[in-house]
Amino acid sequence: MSRTVNGEALFETREKEVLRKMIHQVADFSGVEILTYCLMNNHFHILVRVPQVHVSDKELMRRYRVLYPKPTIYETATAAILQKKLKAGGDEAEAIRQRLLARMGDVSAFMKTLKQRFSTWFNKTHDRYGPLWSDRFKSVLVEGEGNVLQTMAAYIDLNPVRAGIVEDPKDYRFCGYAEAVAGRRHAVRSLKFLTAGLYSISWQEALAQYRCMLFGKGAFPADGKISIDRSEAVRVMEKQQGVLPTYALLRCRIRYLSEGAVLGSQEFVRGYLEHWKHSTGRKHPPKPRTIETSDSDTMTVVKNVRGPAYL
Repeated sequence: MSRTVNGEALFETREKEVLRKMIHQVADFSGVEILTYCLMNNHFHILVRVPQVHVSDKELMRRYRVLYPKPTIYETATAAILQKKLKAGGDEAEAIRQRLLARMGDVSAFMKTLKQRFSTWFNKTHDRYGPLWSDRFKSVLVEGEGNVLQTMAAYIDLNPVRAGIVEDPKDYRFCGYAEAVAGRRHAVRSLKFLTAGLYSISWQEALAQYRCMLFGKGAFPADGKISIDRSEAVRVMEKQQGVLPTYALLRCRIRYLSEGAVLGSQEFVRGYLEHWKHSTGRKHPPKPRTIETSDSDTMTVVKNVRGPAYL
């Protein structure tokens, strides 16, 4: 967890969007897995897992480029030089490997890189200078499975509920649970791990189990600090069994769609794309993607389609 200087409420929607994007970029570079997170106006929480994996030179360069999605000429040239030296081998290549690897697979290095990059962006954007964060981040080592891990995840995802911002954590878009409900691939993967400690469980089953766990821990906490209404928790766990209706899933997902989206059955979307190709003269339209729902219905979405006025 990390807090702003003097606990000032500095983060609005734009800042949270940028911070969320940076969290995933730096996590990819660092080789850590974001299990869940929550971004508030003056602080943020992140729960990470650090897997032990071998990193090849090709993966090192991929991760390095992740930090610079829109590289300058200097950054592009630097990446090319690093890649050339790694390919050549020898002592200089080994020194580069060790320097990059020292920033990976380490929570402290992950947080340092994240906070520095966001501070630079924030100060430049707001014509500000000086420290943005009050102190070094606070960390807790958590057992990587079972009830302890789930309790920590629930504590993080329930932050906006405790703050009185929303009554249901799915309605707060800046947390890991809301991203999982929206179908974000990395968030769904993390939800599966939090729920069952493995990735082979289905998305629908993981979502229902985690929702029941979340409402149970919010309504019947061990410390007595209730954040979820108990009657609502009973309804979610016993009547709904953690299953969200399709309309609720779609509402959560649409929040993450950019302008120019088409949503409907496969036939509807494909028919529109054929018309779009003829009307715009473009040969390669965006690819449609199937949306998973909690029932037997299937829907398809295609994003970033701009052109005809009837969109």
